Amino acid sequence: MDWNRYDAALFDLDGVLTPTADVHMRAWEQMFTEYLDSRDDSDSIAPYRESDYFDYVDGKPRYDGVRSFLASRGIELPDGDPDDPPSESTVCGLGNRKNDAFNAVLERDGVEPYPGSLALLDALPANVRLAVVSSSKNAPAVLEAAGIIERFPVVVDGQVAAAQGLPGKPAPDTFQHAARQLDVPFEKCVVLEDAHSGVQAGAAGGFGLVVGVNRGAGAEALKASGADVVVDDLQELLP
Repeated sequence: MDWNRYDAALFDLDGVLTPTADVHMRAWEQMFTEYLDSRDDSDSIAPYRESDYFDYVDGKPRYDGVRSFLASRGIELPDGDPDDPPSESTVCGLGNRKNDAFNAVLERDGVEPYPGSLALLDALPANVRLAVVSSSKNAPAVLEAAGIIERFPVVVDGQVAAAQGLPGKPAPDTFQHAARQLDVPFEKCVVLEDAHSGVQAGAAGGFGLVVGVNRGAGAEALKASGADVVVDDLQELLP
């Protein structure tokens, strides 16, 4: 890949730089399975499946992921408030329950960057500016745990999006905000994403290149969502 054509790389975090997507998958599965099992009508509702992660929650802001999955099962809950306790049967309560499960696993097990992703970061030309664009509000903690937070002068996560009033992926606004923070035109940026919603955001944002990273979503599905190139590992993008 000729990185001299670009001036910035905008990385998603979970599943692109770090294998925390696996932690998210387990946390979502645990939370939704327990919630569905607790309902009086649980026998009439399809159980949570692994494919539901990619279809409804992957890459989206946490509460949007809850809403999307519940809608797939015909379940309506009040939104509640972000301060709702994890025991509350609201969209925010379920989202907070999932977040508690994620943080417990992260604190217990830690996280290491993908070797191929670290190799790419080490090999990128010095003029390529770097940002992380993640729907997760845990992005700084994950970057810190992975030992790579100092590499990214710009981090646009769920907290930044909320503070700035930016819609989450698949809207392109968070990626565009990161490009503006780096002072790089959209067409000179590369977006690197593993989620359908993130690829869709990149494709909608007028960026120079959208790279789909296939960590389970499927190469053809990522291309259908708008990826210009699909790789299985960022090592394939070494200059």
